[in-house]
Amino acid sequence: MSAPSMADEPRHVRITADGVMGKVEIDGADISRSIRGYELQHQVGGPPVLVLHTVPHRGLDFEGLAHVAVAPPKQDEGELVAAFLQNVDAAALERAALARDDLDDSRHELTVAMLQQLADWAQGRT
Repeated sequence: MSAPSMADEPRHVRITADGVMGKVEIDGADISRSIRGYELQHQVGGPPVLVLHTVPHRGLDFEGLAHVAVAPPKQDEGELVAAFLQNVDAAALERAALARDDLDDSRHELTVAMLQQLADWAQGRT
């Protein structure tokens, strides 16, 4: 027999938020002071999943069964893009852009091709 999980027995969650402040309760216990944020995800056909981001050095008071997911610290999207662009090989980008099938005779075709190539690489496409 396997151990119970959140999929077997979801917890009762109540979230009330006004856009700035919020209150999060799990099984009637207010845990708002122990978290700095949350993400509520829901796929059709399955129960919602609540990911809690705890306040550093404060911990979280919670007792019960749960799937545990540790969320990585949020990184600024601009920093992510900058880090990606700093690691691009300019010669490889130029070669890949010039080899694209979607080049046309427009005024900025090479720039458009380079931007599209970067977008493809960012999404894991070659």
